[in-house]
Amino acid sequence: MTVKPSIALIAHDQKKDDLADFARTHRQAMARYPIVATGTTGARIAEACPGLEITRLKSGPLGGDQQIGALIATGDVGLVIFFVDPLTAMPHDVDVKALMRLAIVYDIPMALNRATAENLLKTLA
Repeated sequence: MTVKPSIALIAHDQKKDDLADFARTHRQAMARYPIVATGTTGARIAEACPGLEITRLKSGPLGGDQQIGALIATGDVGLVIFFVDPLTAMPHDVDVKALMRLAIVYDIPMALNRATAENLLKTLA
């Protein structure tokens, strides 16, 4: 039996509610895959989608972005949905760039906004 790669969910502070709403809207599709999320984002999604199984990692600035990067490198993440806030400066921007680099290196689909995330989820169905 082959284990499906996880969907990784990450959101900057100003986008967490948007990602929680996205997860609520697409809960049925996402429930077919293992879900990993950075700490606070995972908590928000768990509140919005009771019963959805989510493995919560550390908060992004505390290493959660790197944890997801490691899961990409080991083949355990097959899709990254990262709702980025382009209007707010991020002190841990280098971590975000490293995560994006790994998604590119390992050829992992990565959505940075809702429209792209919706299109990528359709390809999984």
